[in-house]
Amino acid sequence: MNNAVSSDIATIGRISAVPAILQVICQSTGMRFAAVARVTEHSWTACAVLDGLGFGLDVGGELDVTTTLCDVIRSSHQAIVIDKASEDPLYCNHPTPIQYKFESYISVPVYLQDGSFFGTICALDPEPFALKNSAIQPMIEGFAKLLSVQMEHEEHAQRTEFALQQERAMAEVREQFIAVLGHDLRNPLFAITAGAELLVQRLTEQKHQALAKHILTCGQRASNLVRDVLDFARGRLGSGIALAQQPCHDLAEVLRHVASELQRVHPQRQLQLQLGEIGGLYCDPERIAQLLSNLIANALVHGDPQGTVTVGANIHDGHFLLSVHNLGEPIPAQTLAQLFQPFTRIRATAHQQGLGLGLYIAKQIALAHGGHMQVASSLAGGTVFSFRLAVDRPETAIQALLPEQ
Repeated sequence: MNNAVSSDIATIGRISAVPAILQVICQSTGMRFAAVARVTEHSWTACAVLDGLGFGLDVGGELDVTTTLCDVIRSSHQAIVIDKASEDPLYCNHPTPIQYKFESYISVPVYLQDGSFFGTICALDPEPFALKNSAIQPMIEGFAKLLSVQMEHEEHAQRTEFALQQERAMAEVREQFIAVLGHDLRNPLFAITAGAELLVQRLTEQKHQALAKHILTCGQRASNLVRDVLDFARGRLGSGIALAQQPCHDLAEVLRHVASELQRVHPQRQLQLQLGEIGGLYCDPERIAQLLSNLIANALVHGDPQGTVTVGANIHDGHFLLSVHNLGEPIPAQTLAQLFQPFTRIRATAHQQGLGLGLYIAKQIALAHGGHMQVASSLAGGTVFSFRLAVDRPETAIQALLPEQ
């Protein structure tokens, strides 16, 4: 028995209506043997059996297909109905009724939904029964159509289940991937950067200190890459970027700290802050800091080297607005539509660092908060990335959970 036939047997076995169909056929006709058979050019295999005769054929049992009338049905695509084989002008001398010792017989073809031949629903008995010119044949043909539909549904369900199993397996791989990034890479990188910082403080010779600073810079850059890939994995492949939201009364100070760090890395650039009263915003301050860091870094890399990068933050009309503006060449319209996709770079250069995940992660942080990112770019106005977030989200969410009065 080949794998395809075994799969067909399993499909029929999962259709709960099949035993009832065979039971109805036997009760309606009086015959004591009924079966669903998978019929191919080379094989006849029982997929479901109701045997009240002791015929000796079980599910998976095979017959020589050339000895069966089902082989004739496979070729002719016509049902065969016999009331009494010994007196039937076509089958009185046919070897099949003689070999299998039956008088009454009925078999109808079963077609799959694509029109291909699957097999038959058949029934037989050593006793003669009046089957022709009755409602028996239309009934069994109706069962054949029902069986075809059920097989299609069952195979679709199996494909869906297989896809789910594959997705579960991929989810396990993703979790392992995230775990490796979160532990096996970040921990040694932390040790490297911490050790490099200590060396920078303690070494006195300039060339040794320069080497320690280089190690520190490389370690920090690698840590940032790992952080970006980790956030990408969680946002794109995992369960989304996790937040620790809280009322943040010192958000302005958090944003100033981010700008100060990047200013130290780029001392030759002009970075200007325009921060309004933003205390008390409900958010994850570390993630907002990461979002701003990504936007500022993007502006410093791609903006006019002689131009000022301006960071603005305020609350207006019930919304928190955080923006980063830089001067320089406008971003082409076709590029704007792709900016927040992973691994996208505005203008790739040989010296550009990073994976092109910064803007994607910024958008995911915005979405995780319930906000959204926007970008506008023109020759006259430069480029502005903005993050917009409603300030009354917690109260709104709480009210939505309360029962109506």
